[in-house]
Amino acid sequence: MNEELPLDFDAARRRATERRAAGVAVDFDPSRLALARRLAAYPRARLARELDITPTAVGQFEKGQARPSLPVLTGMAEVLGVPVDFFRAGQPIASLPASAAHFRSLRATTAMEREQALAFGELVLSVFAAVELSVDLPEVSLPALAFSGDLDEAAVAEAAHQARRGMGIASGPVPHVIRLLESHGVAVARLESASEHVDAFSHQQAVHPRSGGALDARPLVLLAPGDSDKARDKARDRFTAAHELGHLLMHHDTEPGSRLAENQANDFAAEFLAPASEIGSSLPTRLDWVRLQELKHRWGMSLKALLMRAHKLGRLTDHSYRRGMQQLSAWGLPEPGALGDSEQPVLLPRAVSLLGGEAVLPRIAEDAGMPLSEVRRVWLATGGADERPRVQLLP
Repeated sequence: MNEELPLDFDAARRRATERRAAGVAVDFDPSRLALARRLAAYPRARLARELDITPTAVGQFEKGQARPSLPVLTGMAEVLGVPVDFFRAGQPIASLPASAAHFRSLRATTAMEREQALAFGELVLSVFAAVELSVDLPEVSLPALAFSGDLDEAAVAEAAHQARRGMGIASGPVPHVIRLLESHGVAVARLESASEHVDAFSHQQAVHPRSGGALDARPLVLLAPGDSDKARDKARDRFTAAHELGHLLMHHDTEPGSRLAENQANDFAAEFLAPASEIGSSLPTRLDWVRLQELKHRWGMSLKALLMRAHKLGRLTDHSYRRGMQQLSAWGLPEPGALGDSEQPVLLPRAVSLLGGEAVLPRIAEDAGMPLSEVRRVWLATGGADERPRVQLLP
């Protein structure tokens, strides 16, 4: 029989006395601790273990039931990789509930990875809100789709047609999917490399504080990190952006993660990027890779997506479709026939440029109640270019 180790009450009292003597953080925002912990993908238990405190204490800090001592606050900043100023009370940061987030790779990601991505989305929207104090960004003007009955295959195709009309795409290819989203009020950013397992996600119920204290909705789309293979594949990246648009327009009340919703978003993206009425007759009826490459460069769609389109529209037989997919699998990624540099968001950097460029980031940080490092982090993720001089040492 194992004997239980006696509790060292004297040591516990000493630690409590030391924390009291060191002082308690007064200017402390509990929600920002939760945000920093999620950004770093740290469970409460792990954070508590590294700080030599209890998970209950971390939970109390995040709920505002207790305040950390100054040494604990400093330790939290070091462990979570943020400056101590991150925890100071500032502008409120809207929470993005996971129940309203459509993750493209839901089954391939852990709950903690999704929380990390959502936390970064909250950071992005906070910076957008701060910029809007000085610059009028495009209002949210996504088309309201009219559905009659179930969202079946025909209804999804009609949704894509309504979206094209409502967003000003008369006919032909969509020139720039990301800028189209931004022009209709969607906040678009790239996930950070730490979120490599998260393909992309969208959030419709996002709200952010604006001047006057009112709440206004701004949809959010976060795409694969810019240095990932997924982002470097321009055709795939465009399809993903159109896929997320499908979620934003069709799935307001749909439970995220269902296979049906993902298939609907895929069908929406295919019809949105290349309507059957326009591309159908030009799709090959046999495996003609030269023709498929021509279509890839005209419509900005991957060979895989075009094969699926040709099969779905009855242009390719089951046998030809399978052979084509086998050939693509043998070639691997990236596909032959690259389309060039991927599309990038431009809305936030252009707004910052109007205000004076990179030099104005400290003012935006002050308006957001965020450390400059976190504002710069968002600025880079939304297409900003780091213009600071670099020190190079000769060997």
